[in-house]
Amino acid sequence: MGMCFSFQSSITVLGLYFVRRRPLANALASMGLSMGVTLWPLLARYLLETLGWRGAFLIFGGILLHCCVCGALLRPVATNEVPEPKEDPLLPPKIPTRSCLATCVSTIRYHLAFDILRHNMGFCIYVTGVMWMNLGFALPHIFLVPYAMHHGVDDYWAAMLMSIVGFCNIFLRPVAGLLLAGRKSLAAYRKYLFAVAILINGLTNLICAVSADFRVLLGYCLVYSLSMCGVGILVFQVLMDIVPMDRFPSALGLFTILCGMASLISPPLAGLLLDKTNNFSYVFYMSSGFLVSGSLILGVGFYAAEKKKLKQDGQAKMENATSEMTSMHGLASENKGSAKKQPYPESIYMTNV
Repeated sequence: MGMCFSFQSSITVLGLYFVRRRPLANALASMGLSMGVTLWPLLARYLLETLGWRGAFLIFGGILLHCCVCGALLRPVATNEVPEPKEDPLLPPKIPTRSCLATCVSTIRYHLAFDILRHNMGFCIYVTGVMWMNLGFALPHIFLVPYAMHHGVDDYWAAMLMSIVGFCNIFLRPVAGLLLAGRKSLAAYRKYLFAVAILINGLTNLICAVSADFRVLLGYCLVYSLSMCGVGILVFQVLMDIVPMDRFPSALGLFTILCGMASLISPPLAGLLLDKTNNFSYVFYMSSGFLVSGSLILGVGFYAAEKKKLKQDGQAKMENATSEMTSMHGLASENKGSAKKQPYPESIYMTNV
């Protein structure tokens, strides 16, 4: 519950605080996540060895409680919008009476963005593709360290692999935010860049299936961090581009619910596959398959939706042009008929009083 409340509010307020530099702001804000991924495994191992699991959990709780200070600094955005005029209180409100159940259903439907899911094709494609991607995106974070330890890598160096991924993301995310997500010339192609980043992320997981040598895993972490930073800085920026900002909190809520369901299903499926085969390579094959197919869903879906929209716009323009030609033809025929009825021009005299 705490993770959901803090995550939802921080992403929402970040989208409201920034407009022109929003991609760069997303990249800089995600540096905190990268720093946590870098330091947390090493800190967790040290605390577990020195204080035990009870002392480690107490330290973790104290660290997380300090985030309340950051949350207290978040303020609503001041707007210059003129408040709408209120209705006359003497008149009865023109609101049809509805049952309590119907009111609750409509409220849930609005706040969970089911109306956007029905009427916004881009949002529907985005939610489907990212939900499918999440079935494989979290698997390397869970199984990379046990995979390295299973093949003889020391515990300390195995934990260091995830720290390397986080350390690279600290420097790569701002650079990617400036060069890719923040450029105006690439604004129309962000969703395709997002699909390409997911595709590369899925293909890099095949490196783990080749060998479990520490040098190979180190190279995998470096390449994986490149694709991971692209996914991290674009996942919410693409959602902000697809959905209006006044409905972004509701869309983000539905998005996180569906992605949370995928993240809940994925690790038990991978664990069941590992128990049946006793081979970690199949887990990374599974992760790669979900990521590659998710990128294809996003790329092909966005392309088909744009083609359909362009076709509909072209048909609308042709219909407007046809209606204009028809109206002009009707006016011309009326002018000809009036000219036949009045062979001589009519004289109009005007006087001043």
